Amino acid sequence: MKKKIHPEYGPSKIHCACGETAEVNSTRKEIRVGICSKCHPFFTGKQKLVDTEGRIEKFNRRYEKKTAEKAK
Repeated sequence: MKKKIHPEYGPSKIHCACGETAEVNSTRKEIRVGICSKCHPFFTGKQKLVDTEGRIEKFNRRYEKKTAEKAK
């Protein structure tokens, strides 16, 4: 590798919004993230569906109409 063109690579701390911290190697000394594997719904299995605009109900109504038409 060429000298003096690569950034310093060393220990770094990652801080999540939930309070979890992890130590890794990176070019940055400190990294702040909004969500980590300890609090992400995909990894915890506690997925929360937030339906503020009624999209799920709208889809279900449309799907019920189509299945009723096919049944006739």
